[in-house]
Amino acid sequence: MSQMELWNKYKEAKDEILKSDIKKDLILQYLSLVKIIAGRLYNYYGSNVEYDDLVSYGIIGLIDAIQKYDCSKNIKFETYASVRIRGAIIDEIRNLDWIPRSVRQKSKLLKDAYSKLEMTLGRTPNVSEISKEINKTEDEVLKLLEDTNVYNVISLEEQINDNLKIQIKDDSINSNPEESLLEKDTIDNLKKAIKGLTEREQLIINLYYYEGLTYKEIANILNISESRISQIHSRSILKLGVKMDKM
Repeated sequence: MSQMELWNKYKEAKDEILKSDIKKDLILQYLSLVKIIAGRLYNYYGSNVEYDDLVSYGIIGLIDAIQKYDCSKNIKFETYASVRIRGAIIDEIRNLDWIPRSVRQKSKLLKDAYSKLEMTLGRTPNVSEISKEINKTEDEVLKLLEDTNVYNVISLEEQINDNLKIQIKDDSINSNPEESLLEKDTIDNLKKAIKGLTEREQLIINLYYYEGLTYKEIANILNISESRISQIHSRSILKLGVKMDKM
């Protein structure tokens, strides 16, 4: 049975038992979408959360999407569900609260320094300028960037996800919700922020997120160390977060 046929049956079903059975079929139809999203998030959550747990969290989001999706609206279910699946996973990870307070404090220190210096200088500050601002050596700043890499990524993910969830509230879906979702300020601002990165930073973001390469693979391509890739990645995400905050 095609997905369209399933949706039509689900929409028309009056009997709750039949509706529940059709919902199970829909879950199986879209389970691959959950696995794709969980797999991407596992790239940087994996050292703290099992992949199967991420899939379980994502299924909760999928079920929520199936129950609230209005197939009469002009929006693809995959588009609608992707935000809810990702949101459900990130919400559950946030509830685990496994990030040490010290890491959060380090990240805030760096972010505040970036934001202040960017305002003062009218451009993105370099490591030397950051080190002077927070009274640390350049090596210490690089170590901070490496230590806060995962948390910086998570913070940006949460920021983007929270904005997207606000934009797709059930009562806010209008006559052209797909356009509303994909062209909202969050997406536009993220694109603008990425364009503000250096060529190397954009390359690493592209290789890591879009090509799915590991730090080791990227390091081999760019002929620099894995730790250096981690530092540049962390700095890039931190810069994106600061720019997103201002936008």
